[in-house]
Amino acid sequence: MRILLDESLPIELRDELPGHSVSSVREMGWSALKNGELLFRAAAQFDVFLTADQNPQYQQNLRTLPLRTLVTAGA
Repeated sequence: MRILLDESLPIELRDELPGHSVSSVREMGWSALKNGELLFRAAAQFDVFLTADQNPQYQQNLRTLPLRTLVTAGA
């Protein structure tokens, strides 16, 4: 599974996800992107977007993207 970690999460979380291809928003050079553009780009290259941002479903229409967004309890 291809997973993208949001800036709100520590990169060390990658170690907790063995067997998956994990990249961060920073590594992709996407730190300056607004959430809508970030999710659009992520959907083209990743299966899952992992974030600690609360309520992303109210900020973006997540149902239109072929990307699963998972919200963690915190960083």
